[in-house]
Amino acid sequence: MTMLFDPARHETLATPAWDPQRVRAALAGIVDAAEAAWLPQPGHWPNHPLDLEPGEDPLQPSTTLYFGAAGVMWALRHLHALGATRAPAWLPTPVQARASLLALNRAWLATQGCGAADFGSYLMGELPIEMMASAEPSPEGAAAAERVAALIEGGLAHPARELMWGAPGGLLAAVFMQERRPQEPRWAALYRRVAERLWAELQWSPEQQCHYWSQDLYGRRYSFLDGVHGFVATAHALIRGRHLLPPEQWQDWARVIETTMARSATWDRAAGLANWRNELLARPGAMPQPMLLQFCHGAPGFVICLAGLPGPALDGLLQAAGELVWAAGPLAKGANLCHGTAGNGYAFLKLYERSGEARWLERARAFAMHAIAQAEAERRRHGQHRFSLWTGDLGLACFLWDCLRGRAAFPTLDLFWPEA
Repeated sequence: MTMLFDPARHETLATPAWDPQRVRAALAGIVDAAEAAWLPQPGHWPNHPLDLEPGEDPLQPSTTLYFGAAGVMWALRHLHALGATRAPAWLPTPVQARASLLALNRAWLATQGCGAADFGSYLMGELPIEMMASAEPSPEGAAAAERVAALIEGGLAHPARELMWGAPGGLLAAVFMQERRPQEPRWAALYRRVAERLWAELQWSPEQQCHYWSQDLYGRRYSFLDGVHGFVATAHALIRGRHLLPPEQWQDWARVIETTMARSATWDRAAGLANWRNELLARPGAMPQPMLLQFCHGAPGFVICLAGLPGPALDGLLQAAGELVWAAGPLAKGANLCHGTAGNGYAFLKLYERSGEARWLERARAFAMHAIAQAEAERRRHGQHRFSLWTGDLGLACFLWDCLRGRAAFPTLDLFWPEA
């Protein structure tokens, strides 16, 4: 078992009974704290030390969907639309916030050495800011929709080929825009264009006998498999929008996805457990890859991204991956979605929806109770909440609500617009 994950990255699961009242109180506390900490000028929340790289200015506003103001705004409106919290009437509308968020986001991207090619990033760029504004039935909303289309188009040639920075983020955005504006055929057409480009960029590994993509990231080249930077995140966007593809094209994609996921998995068959390494191919001279177990690298992200795949081909593998997440216990890194206990807990919710087996919901709720305690301890340690969607308290709030209702709607990955 130990070869599949590092026990030092995990901690023993706390065992308080499932307590819906405590869960609702924790969720409400996160929303109340967001209201109290909101900085209307220029329009963001305080940064958290854990979301800063060494040398970064702690006063530089963070605006991204991943760990900034756009993600917090999205989560607050999402939770209200689902009936989880009261209306965030104190927040500006997406159209009102648009100009400020775009300006702040460009300023932040400039500090990262990014340029116009990165504006169309889904998790880090302008794309979600424009998407939120495009929902308003007004000239400003229409202008934002035009900008969304241009950003997706502009990202076609991005060399990252992954969800955070590259064209797969545009692929997912096109699905969501088509759902919001089904009367406009351009979104389905854009989706197919991005998918065709990604198909043309697939590479074949004779050694592994499967397809993959190379990701050009941060000045290096990778063959990531994972749920943020790698193959399975792109697979999720293809699964999510498969209805927009001709049936024969989807069947080709399904074969590629199933083959790559099966051939790249690492099994402990005696124990019935499975995980995935970070990269498909070993880089010359690189140290051996650690086996991580979190959304952004490892089995939880694979379960979450592949749970919507039709058919039983990967069922045994997904169940084995879920069993490993449970056997390892909560992540010691915190309560968040990307590399924390809430993100791993979503793997259980996905398996509950896919299989109907109650034990997966029970496991998700056990992780939720543990994550609440983790978030409380982190606030005591740092003296502040962590106002972000993918790395902080707002992602935890979404997970808590989904545990209460027994649903698996991973924020901004499974849905963008509020569901009924």
